[in-house]
Amino acid sequence: MTQAAADRDISQGYPQKFRIRKRREYLALQNSGRRRRSEHFTVITRERREEPSRLGITASRKTGNAPARNRIRRLVREYFRRHRTDIDPPRDVLVIARPGAHLLPYLQVARELSSALGMRGE
Repeated sequence: MTQAAADRDISQGYPQKFRIRKRREYLALQNSGRRRRSEHFTVITRERREEPSRLGITASRKTGNAPARNRIRRLVREYFRRHRTDIDPPRDVLVIARPGAHLLPYLQVARELSSALGMRGE
């Protein structure tokens, strides 16, 4: 792998260490996390003892068909990729999409998530 490819993987990717992957982790976060709601998202957060901050995304069929749900996930992952270093202290973040979220442009998604996470907007 070239150096440029390695740099791209580190800075542009979404590796497993940044993901909430297990059902029990999702359930624990839902049971003990802090909830914030916006018009199109519910964001649940819980502080972590170690870095990095991690992200989980839930988009049910109520939010739209498969392409719509995938679009929501891509937009949320892009926001997290750009801002994960700004989340201090490190947190587990669960984003639950609500109906209509797939219609939002990236800037509106960023605005709602920044507000829910208590960060400045993009």
